[in-house]
Amino acid sequence: MKIKKHIALLLTVAFIALCNADGFSQCSMCKTTAESDLSNGGSIANGLNTGILYLMAIPYLVLMTGGYFFFRKQVDAKVKMLWTKYFPSKQAR
Repeated sequence: MKIKKHIALLLTVAFIALCNADGFSQCSMCKTTAESDLSNGGSIANGLNTGILYLMAIPYLVLMTGGYFFFRKQVDAKVKMLWTKYFPSKQAR
């Protein structure tokens, strides 16, 4: 039952992302400026690429941090449950 919900959510997100293809395009003025600057030996294109990578990395870092704490909480709960199951005379950590 849970797998069907996850698959439905994944398909919905993929459908929305594919329908919004205009959001993935780059402004033609920005592209032209960056290409001409790069061919002339400038550094605007490098700064633009660095900014794009910075904007891309932040959401991943936030999600990974949240996922780590969620996963850690689940593991601690499982360890505590197993500790009390196999060592009932000892106090749980």
